[in-house]
Amino acid sequence: MSSTTARPRAAAGSSGRAAARTALSERLESPVTSYYLILSTMIVLVVFGLVMVLSASMVTSLRAGGSAFSDFTAQAVYAVLGLVGAAVASRIPVAWWRRLAIPSLAMAMLLQAMTLVPGIGVEVNGNRNWVRLGPVQLQPAEFAKIGLVLVAALVLSNKRKSLGSLTHVLFPFVVPVAAGVIGLDLLGHDLGTALVLLAIVAAVLFVAGVPIRFFVGALVVIGTGVLVLVVTSANRMSRIGSWRDCGADTTGACYQSVHGLYALADGGWWGVGLGASMEKWGWLPEAHNDFIFAIIGEELGLPGTLVILMLFALLAFACYRLVVRTQDQFVRIASAGVMAWLLAQAMINIGSVIGLLPVIGIPLPLVSAGGSALVTTLLALGMLLSFARSEPDAHEMLSARHSVVRRSLAVLPGRRRR
Repeated sequence: MSSTTARPRAAAGSSGRAAARTALSERLESPVTSYYLILSTMIVLVVFGLVMVLSASMVTSLRAGGSAFSDFTAQAVYAVLGLVGAAVASRIPVAWWRRLAIPSLAMAMLLQAMTLVPGIGVEVNGNRNWVRLGPVQLQPAEFAKIGLVLVAALVLSNKRKSLGSLTHVLFPFVVPVAAGVIGLDLLGHDLGTALVLLAIVAAVLFVAGVPIRFFVGALVVIGTGVLVLVVTSANRMSRIGSWRDCGADTTGACYQSVHGLYALADGGWWGVGLGASMEKWGWLPEAHNDFIFAIIGEELGLPGTLVILMLFALLAFACYRLVVRTQDQFVRIASAGVMAWLLAQAMINIGSVIGLLPVIGIPLPLVSAGGSALVTTLLALGMLLSFARSEPDAHEMLSARHSVVRRSLAVLPGRRRR
């Protein structure tokens, strides 16, 4: 091949790559990018989670005396309810989210207080953080996350110019509101959820513009408090001890961690195949809930775990995009709170499974089994879709695309004109 022939081809190749980069850049800068990223990752994670819940729960469902599909059916019902809730939430204007902030948190805190009432509160795995209302069992702390995010955005956006003062930082958000929510959660001995709530508080304060010097003092106080909570709980101390020296005892407190690592090791690079897990046959406790990431690694291998990480990374990027592009401080703070909630919970869950953190006992968002967690997470993402629709030019572009779809459906064969 002559050099004169190669040069035009090389030039054509470079111009094609440049055009592709330009097209990708234009898509990323589109006003509707955040909307479609949140929507698509949300749906993919929910569907992925339903498939893995079905795979991980069939054996335990049968052993419980029910159908092999009982846990999956319950999760599918909650998924449908959550997606309907997300669709409704995506249509709520930002102004109404401001109005819903205080009522939503008040209701969530009332439900949290009911966990301490005998006959209503239910203890699960040592944590008294559930309430039974008739046939329904709920975890109020999950709903408190939404209320905390909304109230934080409402209060801190209104006090934007006063956040250089420690008094304005502490009151009325940190001390009466955040401390109240976290305190009620800790009364039920749920340290895992309390850590997620602390991550939400830290994120909203940072994005609101609170000076860094305040975080240093808060870190000392919170660190001391967490240390006291760990030292004064035999259950938490056993988890810490087993995490530090899991090789010494594989039958006691270390049992779940070790079998989670066994599942990941069995999966290897490419996994044993969907549905072929051995650990879910009664070896790994909470295989369809807190340790579902281990089953993903066992059955789908490294590619399956990387897909989960990639989807959460895309979700984080979409949330970050909302934070930096919006001009509404309320939207900015609330979006940061939801982003911190999902990322902190995912990191704690995955860190516990792979042995980087002690087993704390919180689900993987949108993937693990659990009705309250799934519904509230979908509601929060529906709220973010509402925020994404409020971006400049986004509402007009979405309305135009929906109109094109409706016109296309109107000319399909078989549709009668009236």
